[in-house]
Amino acid sequence: METQNITLSLPKDILLRAKLLAVQRNTSVSSLLTQALRRMVEQEEQFTYAQRRHLQALERGYDLGTGGVIKVSRDRLHERR
Repeated sequence: METQNITLSLPKDILLRAKLLAVQRNTSVSSLLTQALRRMVEQEEQFTYAQRRHLQALERGYDLGTGGVIKVSRDRLHERR
């Protein structure tokens, strides 16, 4: 995989904590950021895919077993007993 360097500005306290976390995980800050960004991108892609799938399902509609014909009036359905 081809990589590209970027310049990143972080608050010093966050950078210090990220460095400590990287040491604890035996990795680099760059690797931590790569993993976090990868998760964010994948979650966004999964959300977009699921959203598109559900919108398509709504457009197709659902079979509610009525064959497209409602045989009972709204008033009858809401009668109090």
